[in-house]
Amino acid sequence: MKSAYQILERPLVTEKSMDMVPNGKYSFRVDKAANKIEIAGAVEQVFNVKVVSVNTMIVKGKKRRQGRRPEGKTPDWKKAIVSLSPGQKIELFEGM
Repeated sequence: MKSAYQILERPLVTEKSMDMVPNGKYSFRVDKAANKIEIAGAVEQVFNVKVVSVNTMIVKGKKRRQGRRPEGKTPDWKKAIVSLSPGQKIELFEGM
């Protein structure tokens, strides 16, 4: 079993994800092998909040040039959008 800090790799601080914060939805880059139950447990443990639902998606890697080589690809990764119960918030995202 992985720890909560291995499941939650980092928060996603983008314009689109910050627009969802007033609705109680927060975005994280998570471990690709983690399931929704593990993600919800990790968020509850790290931030001490109550999670209502978790939506996940696999984000495909982009093609990039690799010097003289014709083409390379960045790795695929997993994104999770976590919805909290009303009235709760994660202080990490406040003030951004």
